[in-house]
Amino acid sequence: MKTNIGISEANRQAVAEQLGKLLADEFVLYTKTRNAHWNIEGPDFHSMHLFFESQYEQLDELMDSVAERMRKIGHYAPGTLAQLLQLTHLTEQSDRKNDSLGFLKELLEDHESIIEFLRGNITPFAEKYHDAGTSDYITGLLETHEEMAWMLRSHFR
Repeated sequence: MKTNIGISEANRQAVAEQLGKLLADEFVLYTKTRNAHWNIEGPDFHSMHLFFESQYEQLDELMDSVAERMRKIGHYAPGTLAQLLQLTHLTEQSDRKNDSLGFLKELLEDHESIIEFLRGNITPFAEKYHDAGTSDYITGLLETHEEMAWMLRSHFR
């Protein structure tokens, strides 16, 4: 059945394309955070192992909500690794050691990249594409990523 939610197909398509990129970024960040959880080493292993676990659990929920937002506006979410890797702005490559500071720095940079992407789409979603719902939705995601970035950044102070 046709999606009739007061937003043109062209505008829903444009928003869905950006949400697909966001989903890909969330997936890569989730995977990198899982990697940190699995492979952390050092004297702070236990506390960092638990910290990274709490972060990837949050990211798991975020990924699901982004995919569901895409479905709400009438589009399918990318669901293969190949699709996600083509869409992401992030890289899975890393030159860091398996210590907490290396993981923290890399994950912080990725959160900040997602924050910039989200911030750059709030106004276009609302004004250009007439999708206040998705604009509001990503504002909430922005706040979540800002909090997660703060938690990562606080380890460096």
